[in-house]
Amino acid sequence: MAGRFEGLSDLEWKLFEDIFPEKPKKRSRGMPPVPRRYVLNSLLYILITGCRWCDLPRGKQWASKSSAHRWLKRWQEDGTFPHVQSRILALADNDGLINWNYGAIDGSFSPGKGRLIKQVNKLTHKPDDPKSSVFSSQAK
Repeated sequence: MAGRFEGLSDLEWKLFEDIFPEKPKKRSRGMPPVPRRYVLNSLLYILITGCRWCDLPRGKQWASKSSAHRWLKRWQEDGTFPHVQSRILALADNDGLINWNYGAIDGSFSPGKGRLIKQVNKLTHKPDDPKSSVFSSQAK
């Protein structure tokens, strides 16, 4: 079930503040850069609640969906976001919040499942034997 996230507290932000690159210098044109805390709030909101980019809340402590997505891409490319992920995992592991004996894999976003079954059926199916299909045991 999706959780509720209201944004990082000051103490929580202190745990991540040192990870992010220095603030960019002021540009002569365009919008001022979004504070990193607001971007991280927005990214964590998406990860915790599972909402779509277009459903990000609007307000003082949130970045726009385009800014959050742009910074996510930059941070993935320069290695900042994996560092944030490892910091979160380390903090959770230190507090005993992760049971490493159990895990789950969500394959709902994994492509090619149907194609693989069709290929296996081609290789193993005998035209005169209806029970030779991969789905034959499921049809009962």
